Amino acid sequence: YNTSTLTPVFISRVFQECLTYGGEMDYKSYLDFALALEHRNSPQALHYLFQIMDSDNKGYLHPGDLSYFYKGIIQMLATRPFADVPPFNNVQNEIFDMVKPVDSTRITLKDLINCGQGGLVLSILIDINSFWSYENRESLLPQLATKDDTIHV
Repeated sequence: YNTSTLTPVFISRVFQECLTYGGEMDYKSYLDFALALEHRNSPQALHYLFQIMDSDNKGYLHPGDLSYFYKGIIQMLATRPFADVPPFNNVQNEIFDMVKPVDSTRITLKDLINCGQGGLVLSILIDINSFWSYENRESLLPQLATKDDTIHV
């Protein structure tokens, strides 16, 4: 799916959490999966993805959960010619800054929905392209600006 940009860690959790038949998803499970990934900012998609990432069904994500999924990103980065890989603490701090959770030690589904950036937050932990785009957003802005010849005042 998605030209293999989803981390093996995330895919493993999908198959642990979703109903499968002989190790394969049925059409409905695949459709739920595909729709959640296509509409990552919708409350329904955030709920779907949150359930997969909340491996202990505790109702929140803590730094250990984030670290677990970040290791999947690191594994994929090791196979690609990327430069600097930010330490987990930097990524964790950025995530908590984006979400601004009610409890500063954990992120709930409600926090992800309320912050308006829940799809991005989860994407940078499960999708190597989303992570790379987020990490390189500042260097990509000038490229995007040169493609747009209009001047915004």
